[in-house]
Amino acid sequence: MELQHVNVKIPVAGELSDSLWGGGGLINLFHQWIREGVLDELLIDVADYRHVPAGPGVMLIGHEADYGLDNAGGRYGLRYNRKAPLAGSNEDRFAQAFRSAAGACKLLETQFAGDGGLAFSRREFELFINDRAMAPNTAETWAACEPELSAFVARVLGHGEFSMERQGDSRARFGVTVMAARPFELVAIPGRS
Repeated sequence: MELQHVNVKIPVAGELSDSLWGGGGLINLFHQWIREGVLDELLIDVADYRHVPAGPGVMLIGHEADYGLDNAGGRYGLRYNRKAPLAGSNEDRFAQAFRSAAGACKLLETQFAGDGGLAFSRREFELFINDRAMAPNTAETWAACEPELSAFVARVLGHGEFSMERQGDSRARFGVTVMAARPFELVAIPGRS
């Protein structure tokens, strides 16, 4: 099964500081990222959806992908949403999405280091496919994808001490929440062996 439209969400650890929202902090930073071409994708605009309960939050809209500090499920996190198809294997696409999300998290942590800071989890992340037609949330999809997902997560973490929980609701997007037994680093993913 070829999977495209890979999303990764890395949750915020702790509370969001006032500096993130005050004076347009995050919104201004996202505009700066567009002007300076900070990320790999072509970035186009910033959208503020903070008024939507448990919604997309503040989004950095791109041509190939979107980034956002979303509040889906009532929990803030950095979400990377790959929109454009990507060549390679499923594991290559998982790695690209994780690397992009982790890189944006590191940039945000650096930018908002003072005033309470902004930190992202080093023990949890979500990986899901934003295409219900391509990857319906069924037992068959899980059986087809679980070996690749497990191999990818073990490579990201550098160990096999983790659990993956699949969203059981068939109306939800197919994906997993990964919980690591010990903290992982938001760094480049090691190459395949």
